[in-house]
Amino acid sequence: MPTTSLPRRLSGLVLAALAVLCTAAVSTLVSPGAARADPLPTAVVALGDSAASGEGAGDYVPGTRGEGGDWCHRSPAAYVHRTGLAAVGVNLACSGAASANVGFGGPAHHTEGSQAARLTEVARTHRVPVVTLQVGSNDEPDLSGVAAACVRAFLDLVAPPCRETVGPSWPARLAAMSERVEAAARDVRTAMREAGHRDDDYVLVLLSYPAPGTEAMPAWHVAQGCPYSRPDAAWSRTVAFPQLAEAIGRVAQRVDARFLDLTRLAEGREACTGPPDGEWARRLTAAPWTLLRGPRDQAGWHLVQESFHPTAPAHAAIGGCLTEFVRGGAPRGTCLPDGDGSAHPQVRA
Repeated sequence: MPTTSLPRRLSGLVLAALAVLCTAAVSTLVSPGAARADPLPTAVVALGDSAASGEGAGDYVPGTRGEGGDWCHRSPAAYVHRTGLAAVGVNLACSGAASANVGFGGPAHHTEGSQAARLTEVARTHRVPVVTLQVGSNDEPDLSGVAAACVRAFLDLVAPPCRETVGPSWPARLAAMSERVEAAARDVRTAMREAGHRDDDYVLVLLSYPAPGTEAMPAWHVAQGCPYSRPDAAWSRTVAFPQLAEAIGRVAQRVDARFLDLTRLAEGREACTGPPDGEWARRLTAAPWTLLRGPRDQAGWHLVQESFHPTAPAHAAIGGCLTEFVRGGAPRGTCLPDGDGSAHPQVRA
């Protein structure tokens, strides 16, 4: 063997090795399978009814203001858009929705289908660290019907107080509601699993409802837009809404979710307790522009649809409180208002 063959063979091996390494490097750069995929955008998603959609916060998204029968009233001021929990907020909630409208297989509501089904679509294109569910008020508790009963009792001198007509059936109403909310929450879990999210990949938060009224109203409260009696307002604030919150809190435990109680969110800023722009709950509100939307036979209810709902500042406070609560890691909390116009979670056992 010539003396020059060994160096030549070695140099050939080195060149071959370099060629393999270069080919692998180029393949890593150009191969779709080997390239690191762009991370999915993050989204916090809200499901539920008017309290979550932003009813009362105003400036509703076109297409949800009655056009074509869609009265979901989704507001860009809703709390899902006021958190720091994800890059974007996705609002699937719809004013007037019941638990069945959240879950799979339920009836269409305001022309829209299952919120859980749409959650699956969102979760397939986004990484969803937080899902909120605020529903139940339009099931057996029928908060809008209770409000109407309280107003009727105040205006009709022979009608009994709403605390007497509704109060005795309230525990049974809450028990029936709880089953429906639990079914909706379990469908939310299923929707996320179908989109590839494990239960521990995200936080599911159930929220209760802020009490909009208080017995601490001036004598002329009816003229201000609060046509209900102080005793009925006291029952609503101290009995009805706290019991509703406890019922939702127990559902949260059963579905391994976290629970944020908003009952006292508007404390000191309830309807008819100060200047309207400083209140966190709408007074009885008429919106004449609704007469231009949809069939005239729907106008009666939608004319006052915004009444007794959280205002835009209240939603901002909820968004901040929700952010602190999720980051804090506690299983239960209560949003309490602060003097600076915000709200913060108080941890509960």
